[in-house]
Amino acid sequence: MATTIAAVRETTPGERRAALTPEVAKKLKARGAQIVIEAGAGASAYFADAAYAGVEVLAAAQALARADVFLKVQPPTLEEIAALREGAVVIGHLQPHLAPERTKALRDRKITAFAMELLPRTTRAQAMDVLSSQAAVGGYKAVLIAAEAAPKFFPMLTTAAGTIRPSKVLIVGAGVAGLQAIATAKRLGAQVEGFDVRPETKEQIESLGAKFLDLGVSAAGSGGYARELTAEEREQQQKALAEQLKGFDVVVTTAAVPGRRAPRIINAAMVAGMKPGAVIVDIAAETGGNVEGSEAGSTVVSANGVSIIGTANLPASAPVHASEMYARNLYNFLELSLKDGALTLDWDDELIAKTCLTHAGEIRHEPTKALVDTAKAQD
Repeated sequence: MATTIAAVRETTPGERRAALTPEVAKKLKARGAQIVIEAGAGASAYFADAAYAGVEVLAAAQALARADVFLKVQPPTLEEIAALREGAVVIGHLQPHLAPERTKALRDRKITAFAMELLPRTTRAQAMDVLSSQAAVGGYKAVLIAAEAAPKFFPMLTTAAGTIRPSKVLIVGAGVAGLQAIATAKRLGAQVEGFDVRPETKEQIESLGAKFLDLGVSAAGSGGYARELTAEEREQQQKALAEQLKGFDVVVTTAAVPGRRAPRIINAAMVAGMKPGAVIVDIAAETGGNVEGSEAGSTVVSANGVSIIGTANLPASAPVHASEMYARNLYNFLELSLKDGALTLDWDDELIAKTCLTHAGEIRHEPTKALVDTAKAQD
């Protein structure tokens, strides 16, 4: 029997992305799957129902009841989980560290849930990596926000009134978001420097035409992420960074570790030492912030006139391309298991096994299991 794949409208405030695009729906149908969507499932990303050729358009409750596989951008609500059949499959960005009750509901409904942020960071997994695809949008948008808020031009300009010096921009963190931010700031003509505690990023930063800011601290880790700094390393980094920040007009911070609070990199004292009118854009504001005092979705102005812009869900601000990339990521993950319209999960495949959050009434991800057990003990 053909697998039925469903998508509904995202209900999280401000979320404009769609988990299923017309392009991906067509590809899934070509692999033998049946597709059902809620009316308006892609409307906020400018994908009309009519663009989903050969797809059934239903009410949300009907789509959920029919779903063998449920595709999501934001984690499913408790109501959506309750509406799914036992044994259904959920695939999306599930944020299990933020809501133990959601993981418990998935477990209790015997839902097989794949949290795409748990996907192993391997070469084979790159085409499925939702964190990277959406981080690219975030890095791009963050620099545009900074350029709009800055009281200076980004590029050097030669005018009848004299030469205007370019803005000095620092990008903190050289992951996907940081590298996209560096590239965007360079395109806008700024004088750009990049900083990361992982020494292997120096070549990547310089390949984009930026200067590597060396603070004398190295924290190479595993899986593409930095290890946690020691107290001595953190003190050395903060002292050196505080001095360097005095010369920058714009700072964009992008440091994040999935499933954990964002590392604090810039404290209030550093902000106080920056020049009046400087702008900081903190991409990590939603997960605790890289900058002391940043607030997700708000701009805070310090006593010395530094604007700290805490962003919220930047990928949703470019819903067309963000949705296209996200939906392709999910398709590439589904492709591992979808054969002639039937879904067959190969638990010997590490991409499937390690991305699994819940299955057959069990929590498969040990850190999340411990979190749920702790929450239960506290009830």
